[in-house]
Amino acid sequence: MTTTVLRYAAFTTDPDGGNKAGVVPDATGLTDEQMLAIAAELGYSETAFLTAEPAAGPSATDPTAAGADRAFRVRYFAPTLEVPFCGHATVAAAVAVAEASGPGELRFETRAGSVPVTVTAGPDGVLRATLTSVEPRVWTPEDGDVDRALALLGWSADDLDPALPPRYAYAGARHLVLAARTRERLAALAYDFDALAAFMTERELITLQLVWRASAAVFHVRDPFPVGGVVEDPATGAAAAAFGAYLRDLGETGAAPGAGAELTLHQGEDLGSPGLLRVTLRAGDPRVRVTGAAVRLPD
Repeated sequence: MTTTVLRYAAFTTDPDGGNKAGVVPDATGLTDEQMLAIAAELGYSETAFLTAEPAAGPSATDPTAAGADRAFRVRYFAPTLEVPFCGHATVAAAVAVAEASGPGELRFETRAGSVPVTVTAGPDGVLRATLTSVEPRVWTPEDGDVDRALALLGWSADDLDPALPPRYAYAGARHLVLAARTRERLAALAYDFDALAAFMTERELITLQLVWRASAAVFHVRDPFPVGGVVEDPATGAAAAAFGAYLRDLGETGAAPGAGAELTLHQGEDLGSPGLLRVTLRAGDPRVRVTGAAVRLPD
């Protein structure tokens, strides 16, 4: 069986920027072991595997074909494990579908739940995908968790921004949010890979969401991802969604209490692979929307 694997850079329009993702547009018949092997061989932080929903239309064997039902089962594999949800691979997969069958509304059924995705084409012809997260949660870390994470990062409590206290946040995957007091602290990232991976595995964390606030609604972020076999994720949509929920929970969105907000996250600059993530919070809707472009890479 020949499996088609597409390659994209997500949260960018530059093939040299953003976060690379694999997309398998038809994963029908692939075993877990085969999907993990494909993701490991590709080496990107995640690869998305799509299969048509049982109610798919006349093109059930190719869910990206024109006329196919635009609802998909999606699974996400890092080089070392399956994750419940991945934002940048969702953006890449949605753009892949739109390139084959046109922009519009999609539905991705993931291990974390149902994720609506809207793909639009801008005046510049660039396709951008907006995912709507599952309902998020934010909670206070257990005693000792923050101290342990800081020690593994080589940070101290004085390195943290007191206005943005540590929290666990979830919007499809779990993340520990730690806000740096300075941009220099965020830039100087070095950590014990194996020890941090062990800590994160114990806490069922996908990444650490390390952030620095440049202004009320603009942030620079970095995401260590050792549990996936990757030192750092260059642009992390799932963490961006969780971070939006975190800021709303703290009342730190830069908007009036209860109002919607638009946030801009810059990620990947310290890796030489800049990406841009837009986070939208709507009044009265607990879910978080994350928007980004994606560009296909040469085969």
